[in-house]
Amino acid sequence: MVYYLKVVFTSVKKIDNKLREICIMKEALLIIDVQNDYFEGGACMLHDPRKAEDRIVELIAESRKIGRPVIYIKHINSDDDDFFNEGTYGCEISERIAPLPNDIVINKYCPNSFLGTELNDCLRSLGVEKLIVCGMMTHMCVDTTVRAAMDHGYTVTLVADACATMDLKINGEIIPAETVQKTYIASLAGIFAEIV
Repeated sequence: MVYYLKVVFTSVKKIDNKLREICIMKEALLIIDVQNDYFEGGACMLHDPRKAEDRIVELIAESRKIGRPVIYIKHINSDDDDFFNEGTYGCEISERIAPLPNDIVINKYCPNSFLGTELNDCLRSLGVEKLIVCGMMTHMCVDTTVRAAMDHGYTVTLVADACATMDLKINGEIIPAETVQKTYIASLAGIFAEIV
């Protein structure tokens, strides 16, 4: 009887671990455009990018611990743009969150991380159904990618404090980064993403 119980509990543990593995593999951490030009000294510095990056470091550590795939999106602009020029230091992914050899890095050339890239094919091949999204800029590539993810049938969790943006200007009026951040996060909440 004791042996029987041992076998049952061992089997349950194996099944539980397998189910956990399956559940984890349905998720992926998507890190958007955390590149040097967005930080101090860069060509397009954002508001509090280090604070967002600190949270991203935590998300990466958590993902690696549980086996969740980590996918990096890297934006490349044309040479006549002011930042993210290919081959420059500013275009490189921040060293604090540098990809490991087994991580996936996908280059993009427009705000939508799915448009003209292999992202969707990559996610499908991994069996991913849910994206944990973070990165920069909240009002541009993060917003656009989260909305596009719904079009492709993905469930999205957006980690608000792992995103960063900047002051915006329209008709001579400055809209503070804090307001931009709250507005864009609020506009995605519910329909497009769960906000955490």
